[in-house]
Amino acid sequence: MTDPVIRRATLADAPGVAACMGGAESFPMTLQQPHVDVALWQERLAKPLPGSTPLVAELGGEVVGMLNLFKVDGGNPRRAHVLSLGMAVRDDRHGRGIGTALLRAALEVADDWLAALRIELTVFADNAPAIALYQRHGFEVEGRMRAHALRGGAYVDSLLMARLHPRPPRLPLPQETTP
Repeated sequence: MTDPVIRRATLADAPGVAACMGGAESFPMTLQQPHVDVALWQERLAKPLPGSTPLVAELGGEVVGMLNLFKVDGGNPRRAHVLSLGMAVRDDRHGRGIGTALLRAALEVADDWLAALRIELTVFADNAPAIALYQRHGFEVEGRMRAHALRGGAYVDSLLMARLHPRPPRLPLPQETTP
């Protein structure tokens, strides 16, 4: 399989993003509302939240996956080093490395360009493929949130997972000055 092209999402990607988020397999594993609306994604992509980095995976000119890195806690300066992420892969592309490609690209951006020390996410506790993907990329389970979200008429648990920067940048030491 050809590797997907990972790039920043644009307004033109709204229909593809809606398809990724609204699939019969993908949708129940997100915290999105049912009946995904392309107009909602047009609005979100036209006016992204400050500090967010929406990425898409593209194959053959089609959007097949989406990941968004975003600041948490409304920009609280004490949490400026923390990003969160959410992602979805189009139903007909599950298990083909799209999520891996998106996550690798997002972690590179977070580690090398956004000064993120911590990346956190929630994932439904029964989403074994996603949990395995995150663990392969250094995320660890930090806790279980019981009855975290309503899905299909039942309350389900989620896991809080996080990854710390594997090689956190350090400030340079002050140079000795000579008189």
